Amino acid sequence: MKVLVCDSVAASAIEAMKAAGLEVDVKVGLKPEELIEAIPPYHCAIVRSASKITRPVVEAGKNLKLVVRGGVGIDNIDSVACKEKGIEVRNTPKASSVSVAELAIGLMFALARMIPHADRTMKEGKWEKKIFMGTELTNKTLGIVGFGNIGREVAKRALGLEMKVIAFDPMMDKIKETNVLDPRIETVSFEEILTKSDYLTLHVPFDKAKGALIGKNEFEKMKKGARLINCSRGGVVDEVALTETLKSGKLNGAAVDVFAKEPPEYRDFVAFDNVIALPHVGASTKEGQDRVGSEIVEIVADFAKNKMPSLV
Repeated sequence: MKVLVCDSVAASAIEAMKAAGLEVDVKVGLKPEELIEAIPPYHCAIVRSASKITRPVVEAGKNLKLVVRGGVGIDNIDSVACKEKGIEVRNTPKASSVSVAELAIGLMFALARMIPHADRTMKEGKWEKKIFMGTELTNKTLGIVGFGNIGREVAKRALGLEMKVIAFDPMMDKIKETNVLDPRIETVSFEEILTKSDYLTLHVPFDKAKGALIGKNEFEKMKKGARLINCSRGGVVDEVALTETLKSGKLNGAAVDVFAKEPPEYRDFVAFDNVIALPHVGASTKEGQDRVGSEIVEIVADFAKNKMPSLV
């Protein structure tokens, strides 16, 4: 079974797939037209967030049977085109959950204590202690939008910090059927989570059909002085509306790890002192990457063994 690795994965995962008898080629950084040209011989394609398995790639993948996304979500894969061609699409939703959750918590601390801004002024040779009056996270209300694997990991850590945790997810009833929720967590409506949260953290996929989940109307409903954390997908937040809301002083700050277009073209909000901007590093921990690699190996090796045994 021929496997094309389009984005960087742990070296141990590459070696493990080869040890399992798979023929693995690593071609990172292919341009869209180069990926279309390269894909025909391969039975499996592995991507992270950089490479996109578009309909033209699917059409060109005459032997393609499996696409694996190392990470949460499959928004860079045309799953409709894959389904039409009988191509299985898999991802690794749990592998990087802890990494992203810890980053979200870290960003809350950084916003509460203005850590990046204070650090920057020190590097500029200043001593501006008086302007950096922060706040505690204890007893603040944390609203978690999206209560999947990552949202629940954030909640566990926030409860340990003695925050008041409220959560919204359109699939909350289904989540409750398969997960025992801490009784300290209050489930609320989307409207309530906007109006009640001191910190609002987003952990939902981006729905292209619906557009931004948080836009001008939602910002207007948020509590004055609230802080926004987005470690999900860039399109979930209307970036122009975020800029205008920051200008108005409605928000006390925002921390953004994802952008509507990456690398970003629109970045007006990044210039604010009370904004922390990161280059999509939520899953970028050694432990997280190792888990992603292990899950990829398990998925691909199992597929090869059970569905394409003649090619192993």
